[in-house]
Amino acid sequence: MAGSGERAVRTRARLAALLADAATAALRAAGGRVAGVYLRSAGPADAPAVLRLAVLAGLPGPLFRPWWRVHADRPFPVCDAYRLGTAVVLRDAAEAVRRYPQFAAGLPFPFASAHLPVPGGGRPLGVLTVLRPSTGDDGDDEPFDPELPTRLAEGLGTELLALADGDPDAIVWDGEPQCVRPPATRPPQAAMGRFTWDPDTHAVHADERLHALLGLAAGDFAGTDTALAEALAPAETHRVLAALRDTAAGKPLAPLSLRTAGGAPRLLDLWPAGDGGALGIGADGGTAARVGGVVFDPGRAALADGAADQLPQGVFTLDRLGVIGYANAAAARFAGRPRESLVGRTLWDALPWLTGPPYDDHLRGALLSPEPVHFHVRRPGGADGAPGGYDGFAVSVYPGDDLLTCTLVPASRIAAPEGPSPPGQPVAGGPPVAAAYRPIALAIALTDAVTAQQVSAVVMRELLPVFGGRRLAIYLLQERRLHLAWESGFPPGFPERFDGVALDARIPAVETLATGRPLFFESMRQLAATYPGLPMDAAEGARAFLPLIASGRPVGSCVLGFDGPRRFSAQERTALTALAGLIAHAMERARRYDSEAALARGLQQALLPGRLSAHPGVETAGRYLPGTRGLEVGGDWYDVVESGDGLALVIGDVQGHGVQAAATMGQLRSAVRAFALGDRPPDEVLSGTNHLLIGLDPGQFASCCCLRLDPATGRTLIARAGHPPPLLLSPGGRTRPLDVPGGVVLGVDPGARYPVTELVLEPDAILALYTDGLVERAGADIDDGIAELRAALDRAGAAARRRDGLTLSGVADRLTAAARHADARPDDVALLLARRLRRG
Repeated sequence: MAGSGERAVRTRARLAALLADAATAALRAAGGRVAGVYLRSAGPADAPAVLRLAVLAGLPGPLFRPWWRVHADRPFPVCDAYRLGTAVVLRDAAEAVRRYPQFAAGLPFPFASAHLPVPGGGRPLGVLTVLRPSTGDDGDDEPFDPELPTRLAEGLGTELLALADGDPDAIVWDGEPQCVRPPATRPPQAAMGRFTWDPDTHAVHADERLHALLGLAAGDFAGTDTALAEALAPAETHRVLAALRDTAAGKPLAPLSLRTAGGAPRLLDLWPAGDGGALGIGADGGTAARVGGVVFDPGRAALADGAADQLPQGVFTLDRLGVIGYANAAAARFAGRPRESLVGRTLWDALPWLTGPPYDDHLRGALLSPEPVHFHVRRPGGADGAPGGYDGFAVSVYPGDDLLTCTLVPASRIAAPEGPSPPGQPVAGGPPVAAAYRPIALAIALTDAVTAQQVSAVVMRELLPVFGGRRLAIYLLQERRLHLAWESGFPPGFPERFDGVALDARIPAVETLATGRPLFFESMRQLAATYPGLPMDAAEGARAFLPLIASGRPVGSCVLGFDGPRRFSAQERTALTALAGLIAHAMERARRYDSEAALARGLQQALLPGRLSAHPGVETAGRYLPGTRGLEVGGDWYDVVESGDGLALVIGDVQGHGVQAAATMGQLRSAVRAFALGDRPPDEVLSGTNHLLIGLDPGQFASCCCLRLDPATGRTLIARAGHPPPLLLSPGGRTRPLDVPGGVVLGVDPGARYPVTELVLEPDAILALYTDGLVERAGADIDDGIAELRAALDRAGAAARRRDGLTLSGVADRLTAAARHADARPDDVALLLARRLRRG
């Protein structure tokens, strides 16, 4: 047994090594950022397949925890690759949103991915997954070619079968994933340069490292602020020069994220002389100039030469497994712990206040996309309990090939922006909600929205405020035209100008749907230049046009409006595109709901009596109100049928809602009418209907109350099947529930019996039959609801006696008034009243 256990351990170790080698090889082959291998989980053969992440390279395991375990029938690309045995390649975020909106909503970042089945005989052994920047990100224009990773997946399948002696069922994984550090793309080297700047002479004094970092020979650098800005970021010289001037004026700034002429990321940090220590590299070797600065490559490893210790900002690096590789003195001071206790530990262990939602989502964004992320964080304890007195920080995370470079700036040192802040820049005053974190909140909110208006209201409430939008218009596709479904914030009548527009019109709302790609306009001038002659609703602002596409089917277009010009970052564009996919699926579901609800309403209206059977000795009135939540239409019904020389009154409630409930209600109403027309007593009517419902076997049951009234004598026979008791308002003005023993609901027990209760209905007495929708309230006992209905019937009866001309129909209106005007009616309502008239 010991030998068997040792072999199992060795086999698992060899399995883990094979998977790790395959993942790292896939990273190199595809130029990827993240790779992983999913294997089947052990379980019964007849149970639904579950895939578990066995190895993860290039991403810390805790950040990927929601994807450690997935059911194979989920609408995710890794599941389709496993279930169908074919490769799933998503070349950019837009394609991911169109094909797998739930996957894109969970990871709303600009990356491409390939999900490749690992063959193993009759069914795949697992799936090899690779994530890499989308084409064009990081300046990479090379298309994603999955051929080499596909061959790696095939080779992995061969090796796994060999390891398991040809038994594919032995290849399973049920533990946590093994996290693997990806191979370095370049050797660690110092990549940091320093300089000082004199605002009076505009002179810049740079050290040799800065020359090397910028790729300049000493004689090539003119030594001015303009020359520095042009060498550092030629497309953003204005930002560099403005930052120098602001720092010299004493205005603290967050570090600037820049791109060189070749597209390489660079981080520029500035501070006034004396704030955090002088660099001491002035031209005369004396004191520093008025502004000190540092430029470093966030993708390189070495900051440990001591230069970063002179920065007033905290700086630390993370590798792709979340391990801190370097922390400067300020970072250790802000963390309130020695530097040696930070380095070599994971972020989760060393700085737990920087982890968890929504911060994990920011870190995922930095690991999966080339854009830096910025957010605020508040350390537990606040100013009273935090070491050093710092209770909030502006955090910036700059992606690199092998490392993330993170900066910490006390929130008190960040100047609040004047006017709207550009996307991605930190704002003082508390942590904004991450744009990439919104798909989760929106998806949760959309689960309760079942109509197009409810979906639109959720978008207005959950989406617009997060992105700073003020205007929303949603157009839905119907018969090759876009029709306005919702609008808010636009000038009156403006969205209606495009209502019913054909699909051949050259306007952005049509073109975004026709191409399946979102359109972003950062100013109204840009929109007008792209679409000359297009009517404009404002002179200033920005617009986003999002295609609403659900499972490849066009649904409509969503228009977001912003009051001022704004820049849409790559992360925001990806997040909005993912959100559009969620909205499209919700709208598609709402359209199905509307169609089914309309069908059910039409069916029910056709089945309810157009008029009630009349008798000169009896006055009757009926009311029906559909529900306002869920599928609205239920199975409540009422009827009055001529039965011999009297009348049969019946009310019922089929369990459930929708077309099936309405159809069952129609069958029961027909059965009750047939039995009643044969002058059968109430107990036989219920027994016969019970046998019919059991024979139909619709999987539903129904409650019912049936009575037969002789108008001449007032003799009344009543039977009920699981239905609320009738109410009787006596001529003297008091209402009481009738004590009518009942049987079980219809459709359950073929041998059920329904006792009959006999009473005499006096002239002017009112008999009330009702369904539970009129008396049930959430969180309240049904007896309380019946008591409220009794009191309402007392008041209505008193009013009828005081005021001549108040008919039984008026009484019915009063009893249903509260339900009719309720904001939310969870169930449908039926009410049937009968009053015996005095003769002569």
